Amino acid sequence: MGYDVFVVGGGPSGAIAAEDLARAGRRVAMLDRAGRIKPCGGAIPPRAIRDFQIDSAMLVARITTARMISPTGRQVDIPIENGYVGMVDREHFDEYLRKRAVEAGAERLTGTFLRIERDKDGTHVVWRDKQSGEERRHATRLVIGADGARSGVARAEVPGGDRIPYVIAYHEIIKAPAPSANYDPVRCDVIYDGKISPDFYGWIFPHGENASVGMGTEVDGVDLKLATAALRESAGLAGCETLRKEGAPIPLKPLDRWDNGRDVVLAGDAAGVVAPSSGEGIYYAMVGGRVAATAAQAMLASGRARDLKLARKLFMKEHGTVFRVLRSMQDAYYRSDERRERFVSLCHDVDVQKLTFEAYMNKKLVKARPLAHVKIGMKNMAHLLRLVSPVWT
Repeated sequence: MGYDVFVVGGGPSGAIAAEDLARAGRRVAMLDRAGRIKPCGGAIPPRAIRDFQIDSAMLVARITTARMISPTGRQVDIPIENGYVGMVDREHFDEYLRKRAVEAGAERLTGTFLRIERDKDGTHVVWRDKQSGEERRHATRLVIGADGARSGVARAEVPGGDRIPYVIAYHEIIKAPAPSANYDPVRCDVIYDGKISPDFYGWIFPHGENASVGMGTEVDGVDLKLATAALRESAGLAGCETLRKEGAPIPLKPLDRWDNGRDVVLAGDAAGVVAPSSGEGIYYAMVGGRVAATAAQAMLASGRARDLKLARKLFMKEHGTVFRVLRSMQDAYYRSDERRERFVSLCHDVDVQKLTFEAYMNKKLVKARPLAHVKIGMKNMAHLLRLVSPVWT
């Protein structure tokens, strides 16, 4: 039997796409490679919890403070007022989303994507069954490629899909230590230090009984494990039990095109939807899955392949400005330790703190405080032009 949509990838993006389409009455297959856990800090904002009805049982921690640490070790603690950032463990969170898709009516397949074939009978997805090792072939009207930053679907089907830029992220899940001056189970630490990452940042994110400690970089030749070991040593976490280690590419920029103009549309990391500067990806992956499902529904109803372009249009209409602003921040401040020192210093500003977290929590740039925007812009330029020195209180 054929499918209306064959979703390649069962992470947050693919699972949401499969769930949405199944709930709409479409015949959906969701192909996933079992056993793979993506390295991820695990943060999801309140909007993600609201928009996707995430069960509170999935939250392994509720973060109320973010600590920014400069290259010289100076610290800025930013309180998260009137709320919290939820933390999830991808090992359990992704499976939870996959089960939701199945409960909605999607058919779950376990194996590896091989290729897409087309003949007089239409489009077919060819994949290798994990259990039997045999190749299988299924007819489908549409394919959603949600198979990660090195997407096989994107490389084979979408122009530019083989050239997506990315950083390599690596983290270690450790047993959380007792609370101390160095570790707070309700605080995320973000470390801007060239010795940890020359072009991105390191992190220590609580996960309840465990914690995620890691870093990312686009620079070739950086020893990610050595850098993470140095981070653990500096934070007093070297002696904590290591439960697992994971690494993977994280895309840096949305692709210019998400569809092949025929029968394929991309979603999530395959489309490059990870926020610059912050590296946040879970929420945007789920949004990517939803807009891909919306575009698929439109095309299935109309028969017009051009409706697949709706996925990128919807995403960029709501989130494109935020991505451009964050990209500018990363380009401006992540290029040297001197710039990173200034960036963390700038985070002392109360207006910066409020606007940053208002935007993060609700995924919108706040327009209600124009004077604050002007003030921040002036301080930003003063730092970039070295007209002022970093200020510490």
